[in-house]
Formats: sequence, structure tokens, C-alpha cells
Amino acid sequence: MIFTLEQWIALSPILITGASSVVVMIGIAALRQHQLNATLSVMGLNSALLACALLLFGPQLFPELMTTVLPAEVTPLLHIDNYSIFYMGLILSATLATSTLAHPYFDEFKGKPEEFYLLLSLSALGGLVLACSNHLASLFIGVELLSVPLLAMIAYPLHDKHALEAAVKYLILSAAASAFLLLGMALIYADSGTLSFPGLAQHLSAGDASGPYIVIGSVLLLVAVGFKLSLVPFHLWTPDVYEGAPAPVTAFLSTASKTAIFAVLLRFFTEGGGYATGVLIDLLSGLAALSIVVGNLLALRQDNLKRLLAYSSIAHFGYALVALIAAGALAVEAVNVYLLTYVVTNLGAFGIITLVSSPLKERDADHIEDYRGLFWRRPFLTAILTAMLLSLAGIPVTAGFIGKFYILAAAVDARQWLLIGAVVFGSAVGLFYYLRVISIMFMGEMKHIGFDVTLGWEARAGGLVTLLLMLLMLLIGILPDPFLHLISFAGLSAG
Repeated sequence: MIFTLEQWIALSPILITGASSVVVMIGIAALRQHQLNATLSVMGLNSALLACALLLFGPQLFPELMTTVLPAEVTPLLHIDNYSIFYMGLILSATLATSTLAHPYFDEFKGKPEEFYLLLSLSALGGLVLACSNHLASLFIGVELLSVPLLAMIAYPLHDKHALEAAVKYLILSAAASAFLLLGMALIYADSGTLSFPGLAQHLSAGDASGPYIVIGSVLLLVAVGFKLSLVPFHLWTPDVYEGAPAPVTAFLSTASKTAIFAVLLRFFTEGGGYATGVLIDLLSGLAALSIVVGNLLALRQDNLKRLLAYSSIAHFGYALVALIAAGALAVEAVNVYLLTYVVTNLGAFGIITLVSSPLKERDADHIEDYRGLFWRRPFLTAILTAMLLSLAGIPVTAGFIGKFYILAAAVDARQWLLIGAVVFGSAVGLFYYLRVISIMFMGEMKHIGFDVTLGWEARAGGLVTLLLMLLMLLIGILPDPFLHLISFAGLSAG
């Protein structure tokens, strides 16, 4: 197949990210130097992010230089449009933040930290493929390319038994999810004769949505996605992996990885005819309600901050499912707004955990008691974590409130009253355990300080990223219009 110039340009974010992985690999082979390889990784991710910005805004800003190249069909596997560019930008931004946070964390690492940036770039590449997937084959390729490097990142501290245990659990359940995904794809192909999303939509619109193969295959597909998104009852791996993985890896897993999976799930339902299968909608409704209720209730019992945020993420993707179930243009826009606010907020929360943690100790600063009296030592750091937790709770004047508002608006528009009740209940429960963490930070200072951030943290790259995330979170909450216009401009409301 001969690619056109427009197709090459549309592929530029993926090509640049792939090329940056090769450059980082060559850099590791030529000179094993942490600062150099981290810089190469950040430069590559920034270049790919710039390519996304030019694809999205270039034709409007420079009409004489750039002609419209989107949407572009790059083989039947990849469909690159404004929707794809938005999610690629979101994934790249989360990966860039993770890379920046990982630098001070792994700077103290006794092993060899350089390969971490290679694995991170490769995993981000898988996320970009998922954001553009228009075919079940590219969906499988993207999932595997995202998951395999992530497995190595979880186990990166080779002498940490908790990290190795988390990696083994993720490996086993990831392999099980891949098996479900492949079997589901085989059954769908046996019924429809196609794996492309438009082909499936055409097949289902012809009244063939109730065949046993298509129904069972779609359910198996949803089970695989449920594992990746940590939806109840496929969530059992999540708290253990969140706790055992290094803090920067947990930040990437909870944001970029899950966002990429949800992006392709949303495209499958809007363009692949997923809404035509009533069984899937009923199953999704049950998964959403269970994830919201169970995730929040289990978070109440946690004394470990990483595990608390793990159960919180289960509930948050249950909220996102509510909007997906609602269907329609408002629902798609609600999902995109919610994922934007979630990524910014969760990265900020894990950014604080990363800054306080150290790979030289037996564990990260993940116990809630590690943050007792943090306000009296590091008031500004406490203010950032407090703001992020309030945003996760959906308090007004934060980004989380805007995301929750859109979720409820889409659910009300679709008259999903039971799911609305689950969202309200989950939000009330979530407020309790987020406030519990906040209150501990303002209590009397603990006698023995096991974890603390070094002075001048705000002037370093990781600290600057965390500050920017807090400012961005507040900006979305106070002045959401520019971000809503961005989503509208990106053509997301059309799915």
C-alpha cells in the first residue's frame, strides 16, 4: 500500500513517539546516563505533542501553510480524526508528566534507571494506537503494546518483593484479559465476517445484533476491557498493583493507560454499533453501578493511600461508564470532559506521592499515617494534595466538579435514574474518605518522620509539573469555557 503525504502527516504523533523510543534505546546503548536519556524521552514526547497541536490547530492558524489532513484513514486499522488527536494529546501529556515525575524519583535509584524511559515511550505508543483504533486487530495490538512494557515498569525495582508480586498479578490477569479479548474477536468475526468498527456497525444495523456468536463475543470483549479498566468484578488486581508499583508507574497506569482503553471503548460503541446490542448496555449498566458502589465502599476501609486511590479509580471509571451508557452527543462530550479532569487531578495526587516517596526505602509513602501533620512541615505541598483530593470528590471550583456535572447532565438527559442514584451515593461516600485523608494532614505532627520531601522541591522539574497540574485543575474548575471550547473544536461531540 502506498501512503499519501496526508496520511504520513496524520501519523506524525505515532511516528515521532516510535522514533523517540528508538533514539532513547540508542542513547542507552551509547551512553548510560540518567539525565541524558530522560531528556531524550521528554524531547520526543514534546515533539509528538507539538505534532498533535499542529494537526488540530494548524489548518486554522496557518491556512496558507497547512491544508486540512484530518480525518485520515490509514489502512482499515487506524482512523485519525480530531477525536483521536485529542486523546493522543491527553495520553502524551500524561506520559510527559510521568516522565518528569520519574526523573527525581529514579535519580536515587540504585539500579539502572535509563531503560524506564524506553519502556514508558513504548507503552505510550500503544496508547496512541488505541486512540486511533478503528478495528479490533489494531485494538489488540494497542492493548498488548501498552500492557507489556507496563508490566516491566511495575517490576522495575527488581529487589522489591512488593513490586515483583504486583507485576506477577498484573501479568496473570493481563494474559487472561488478552485471552478473553481474542476469543471474543474470533466469535464476532465468525458471526459478522469483519473486525472493522464500521463493518460491525453495518452488520448490527441490519438486524443481526441478537445472534449468539455476536452477543457472546461482545460480552467477552467487554470482560477484557473490564479487566483493563478495573471494573467490578474484574478489579481484584488493582489495589495490589497500585500499592506494589513505583509511584510514577502507578500515576501512568491510573491515567494514560486507562484513558487509552476507555477512548477505544467509546469509539467502539459510537462507531462500531455497540449500542445496537442491548445485552451490552444492560451489562454495562450493572458494571457501572457495581463499580461505583463497591469501589467507594471498599475505599472507606483503606489506610493505604495508594489502595484508597485504586478503589477510587474503580468508582471514577464507573462514573465515566454512566455517560457512555447514556449515549448521544452530550454523553460523548461528558466522557471526554470527565476523562480530562480525571487525568489532571489523578496525576497531581500521585505527583505528591512521588515527590514524598523514595526508591531507597522499602516502600513508597503510601500509608495515610505517613502524611500526618504534613501541613506543619510542608504547607504548600499539603495545599496541592488537598486541592486534588477535593477535585476527586467533585467539590465546586475544582475540575472534578465540572466532570461530575457533565456526567449527571448526560445521565439526566437519558433518564438513567438508577445510575444517577449510584453516582450521588458514590459521591457522598467518596467525600468522607477524601476528607479523612485531608484531616490527617492537618493533625499534630508525628514524632517519627519516615518520609518527607526535600527543600526546594517546587523549583525542580517534578515539583513544577505538580504545581502546573494544580493550576490547571483550578483553571478548569473556575474557567472551564476554554477547555469546553477545545473539546467542541476538536469535534469530540460527534464521537
